Amino acid sequence: MTIRLYDTRAQELRDFVPLDPSNVTMYVCGPTVQSGPHIGHVRAALSFDLLRRWLELRHGRVTFVRNVTDIEDKVIANATEIEPWWALGYRIEQEFSQAYAAVGILAPTYEPRATGFIPQMQELITALIERGHAYPAPDGSGDVYFDVRSWPAYGELTHQSVDAMEAAADADPRGKRNPQDFALWKGTKAGEPADAVWSSPWGAGRPGWHIECSAMAKRYLGAEFDIHGGGLDLRFPHHENELAQSTAAGDGFARYWVHNGLVTVGGQKMSKSLGNFTLAEDVLAQHDPLVVRYALAAAHYRSSLDLTDSSWAEAESALARIRTFLERAVRTLGSESAGAPESGVTTLDVLPGGFRTAMDDDLGVPQALAVLHETVRAGNAALDRGDADAVHEAMYAVTAMTGALGIDPLAPEWRDAQGEGTTASALDTLVKTMIEQRAQARADKDWAAADRIRDAIGAAGITLEDTPDGTHWSIDG
Repeated sequence: MTIRLYDTRAQELRDFVPLDPSNVTMYVCGPTVQSGPHIGHVRAALSFDLLRRWLELRHGRVTFVRNVTDIEDKVIANATEIEPWWALGYRIEQEFSQAYAAVGILAPTYEPRATGFIPQMQELITALIERGHAYPAPDGSGDVYFDVRSWPAYGELTHQSVDAMEAAADADPRGKRNPQDFALWKGTKAGEPADAVWSSPWGAGRPGWHIECSAMAKRYLGAEFDIHGGGLDLRFPHHENELAQSTAAGDGFARYWVHNGLVTVGGQKMSKSLGNFTLAEDVLAQHDPLVVRYALAAAHYRSSLDLTDSSWAEAESALARIRTFLERAVRTLGSESAGAPESGVTTLDVLPGGFRTAMDDDLGVPQALAVLHETVRAGNAALDRGDADAVHEAMYAVTAMTGALGIDPLAPEWRDAQGEGTTASALDTLVKTMIEQRAQARADKDWAAADRIRDAIGAAGITLEDTPDGTHWSIDG
């Protein structure tokens, strides 16, 4: 089946046909580093991590670019004398990277910072002026604006007419021809840091927000590439302006526009400006990172996600069921037999057809998870009836599916985080001690004591499994 993706510009699902089937090219808007990441930022990055992983399975390679906007009005506004804008930006960039890594988001192929591409931005602005689609402000301020009325296709991404748009608020309107014209270059202003200024043919200043992504995408992916991604809130004006300035300069730019839904609080978009955000750092301090990844991935990437306490509890329970099955399968089959399928069999070969169909259909993770849990149930049933071949098949399929989604609880990155911590170690010691006490009580034929110990363990949400090679425990999912 061909992968289908919802294209914002076309407003419909489209068959995904990459320019190079062996190397998908993808650009995603990364953080503006004025303050630390909230959980909505992590959800956005995770949406495209899931898409990237699936495209890599289907096509073999993805060149994935995610930028860092390290020069922008908000970054400068949040700087202090003690922490200048460039130091603030670097510190916040590290916070984003740590949050992404904590939930298993793969590092991008390239992660350019805007300040490293000022010459390329100026080249693009020059091309737009020469083509009649941009103009320097006549007042000598150094500002340069994109002339939206010079480009008839302006508004095609969000399907708006220029007359219906509000005035662009990204720059001083002092030299604009039209209120909707947006800034490509911002002339320096009094009070701004001297080290946040670059020389240009139009006067000293710094780039506008939108020109940054156009220049960086072209530098790493060429004049035309496959997918441009970002949050739903970036469609306008940011992505609309990117599309206009790049195509007006003669570039094909993005062939598919993919946008993730937002994390909401009481039905309202989570955002720093509204003050209703939950910092990623706080969420990760309260919940296992794998639980966070599962909870954020469980809803379809285009849907709004309203996180509640039950979201984390449901994710934890679901992961416990997966982990318990895999641990049972490994104990039953032996660690050597529980490895990968025979040589020459790929992950795609092992994935159930329903899972592949769901993921190919606009990254249908909720439907894919349903297939995953049905396979876990079938695997547990096979374990109960002693059907080793069926256990093998289910275990390979579950491992492949959880690997494709980055949620394999037995993978080293998650096992190390969960199994080597002091809390997990202490719990393991306590439960094993109680198991030994129960075994001794049974040996002494003190059945009442043995039952009391088992009931106490069960009341804590822990399941015991008596096998020929000993008693094993797991969290009750």
